[in-house]
Amino acid sequence: MAISRERAERIARAHACVSCQEYTWRKLTVREATPALRDELGEVWHVLLVCGVCGAHQELGLDDDGDVLYAG
Repeated sequence: MAISRERAERIARAHACVSCQEYTWRKLTVREATPALRDELGEVWHVLLVCGVCGAHQELGLDDDGDVLYAG
C-alpha cells in the first residue's frame, strides 16, 4: 500500500533545499504522479517545492515506500 498524501508532505518538508540546504519552504504542492512517471520510475507522489530562503524551485519524486527517487 502506498503512503498517504500527508505522509508524502511530511517527507518533502524534511528534505533540504538542493541550493542553500535550508528546510524552509514557501510553497509545497503534493500531487499524484502521472501514469508515465508511475510506469517508468515507480513514482507515486510528485512534489513541487519553492524554497523560502533562496527561492529555488525543486521537484521530488516519491515511491510507495516514501523513498525519494529523485530531487532536482
